[in-house]
Amino acid sequence: MFGNIGFPELIIIMAIALLIFGPKKLPEVGKSIGKALREFRKTSDEVKEKFEQEVQSQEFKDIKEDIEKETEENEEGKKDS
Repeated sequence: MFGNIGFPELIIIMAIALLIFGPKKLPEVGKSIGKALREFRKTSDEVKEKFEQEVQSQEFKDIKEDIEKETEENEEGKKDS
């Protein structure tokens, strides 16, 4: 996400944040941003996990349908013989 930000850019961002929020409010803002990022990451991980479960569930349903179809075809083949 921040792969292209080097040390000089980070210093500039911190200086701008210090000017905007001031030294007294800066730790509070940092805490709020950190908390928001943790919540976002947690929610993102939960959505990703749910999506993966749904994909896996659909794959199992497809496999089950294929097996049932093959079983029916085999039973019909045995009846014809």
